Amino acid sequence: MKAEKQTTNPYSIVHYFPGGTKEQYEASIAALHPGKGRLPNGQLFHVAGPTAGGWTIVAVHESQESWEEFRDKILMPRMQKGIHGGFTTPPQETAFKVHNLQT
Repeated sequence: MKAEKQTTNPYSIVHYFPGGTKEQYEASIAALHPGKGRLPNGQLFHVAGPTAGGWTIVAVHESQESWEEFRDKILMPRMQKGIHGGFTTPPQETAFKVHNLQT
């Protein structure tokens, strides 16, 4: 089987919400994603779960530009309005260009 040639560089965002909970995550994801089990345009991968002292979300986007479009047009406007039951503080963010993405 041939590997597909990538034409863009995937970009990953890691958000850690200190004190975050599953309930806050569920409320936030319902407000930010286009539907249950569906990813926003440009997002390739999404995983989330409890971590020491909070909640962590990892998303991989097609490119840095794809991430920035989601952030600027969907994520930030909706979070600034407030998401009922969602995370109450901004996350600690780590971003990186993906070297290897296997699915």
